[in-house]
Formats: sequence, C-alpha cells, structure tokens
Amino acid sequence: MYAFTLEQPTSLADAKRLTAGGAQALAGGQTMLASMKQRLMQPEHLVDLANVTELRGIRVEGQSVVIGAMTRHQEVANHAEVRKHIPGLAALADGIGDRQVRAMGTMGGSVANNDPAACYPSAVLGLGATVHTDRRTIAADDFFQGLYTTALEAGELITAISFPVPLKSAYAKFRQPASRFALVGVFVAQTAAGVRVAITGTGNGVFRHAGLEAALSKRFTPDAVNDVVIDASEVNGDLHASQAYRAHLIKVQTQAAVALANA
Repeated sequence: MYAFTLEQPTSLADAKRLTAGGAQALAGGQTMLASMKQRLMQPEHLVDLANVTELRGIRVEGQSVVIGAMTRHQEVANHAEVRKHIPGLAALADGIGDRQVRAMGTMGGSVANNDPAACYPSAVLGLGATVHTDRRTIAADDFFQGLYTTALEAGELITAISFPVPLKSAYAKFRQPASRFALVGVFVAQTAAGVRVAITGTGNGVFRHAGLEAALSKRFTPDAVNDVVIDASEVNGDLHASQAYRAHLIKVQTQAAVALANA
C-alpha cells in the first residue's frame, strides 16, 4: 500500500468532522483495502468507522426495518426482526461472499460503493428503501446513478437505511463461482402498490425492469414472466457470460425469486 494516516473516531460527530475535511471513510473495507493493496486507490487519510456505535444496530420503526450503515452482513442475516419481517433481505445477506466477508463487510459500505455485481443495492432498490445520511434522506430510485456512482456528495456519510416491510420478497442469485459476486441477481418485492424487481450483476449497475414488474403485479407467480422480453442489448457481456446468457438468467432468476417468495 501507499502510506496513509488512519483515524478511528468513536462518535458520528467526529467522523463527520474528519470526512468533511477531505478524509476517506472506511466501512467494512472488503473492496477498499483490496484496492489499496493493489495500489488502485491512494487515499492519504482514512477514517475507520468501525467504532462509531451510532452507525450500528437494527430496529423496527412502524412498518419499516431500519438498519445502521455499519451493521455487518452476518448481523443482518441472523437478526430475528429482519428474518421475521423481511426474510428475503436476511437470506440475501447470508449469501454474500464467504464467512470472512460477511463478518467484516457492512451494509453502508456495500451500498455506498455500488459495485455493479453487489447484492445489497438490489435489495435497497427492490424494496424501495430510503437511504439516510448525515445530511438528508434519499429515495432508492434516486440514489443509484450508474457504475460505482451514487447520489452521495463528497464527505457525505450513510447513517442508516430504512426498508419498508413488503408483503413478500426474495432474492435469487446466479454466482460467479470464484468471486461469489452475482453474474445475475434478482430481488423481487410484492407490496400493496405493486411489484418491484431490481437486477444486479449485469455490468450496468443495479436497475429495475418495468416489464417484469408489470407482469408480476398482475400475477405473482413464476410463469407470469414467461412472455416478458429481456433485451440483451441492455446488459453487458464479458468473459464470464455473454449478453444473451445474462438476459436469459434475468428471467430464470426472477422466476426463482418469485418461487422463493411464495414458498
């Protein structure tokens, strides 16, 4: 790594002061530290958020489950309230990476990074969640803006994410076997207002699919999407999967997610 200084604040106020001064926030570090080791990133001043207890924890508020930004993946997977109210989110968290990643990675870090093959962004978008920061609240539909790009401004910190409790939800992922990232992952959520479908792993960043949502809002069964056309030109191809194969997987994983949600 290149040389850097490390701060470890214990309060949100101190963390905000440091990041406002230009320091780079460090959440779980599952992406950033690897990038630093490869000298792909060169932050001169890091602020480790691990000791800021205000950013951790899970609670139910009305019809939403609120999860602190520094809550670890495994904590989300194991938490009784998440498993009770949004089992699809708990199952998603339990399938991220491996045990080490789940023990260290954080929800806020994953969402802020917005890797195009990450799992959490599909849950945030699929459930129509709200991202809370130290400055404002941002609707999921406005938060994700493309590859590794979000609505966050310089120095802005995610503090928590609130997830509305759906009628049903589930996540289905076809894994790349080496990295365990999603070749294609689909999160489906049935709500009183209709169905939301969020797709990750296609190389273009997380996105919703209007055709799948319309079909599933009429009938929430796997065969409801049989006639939906997935345009292969809207997804990327690479050495792991062609555009046509990823387009095929979108429909297959959507059907699998709906089956899980109905189980």
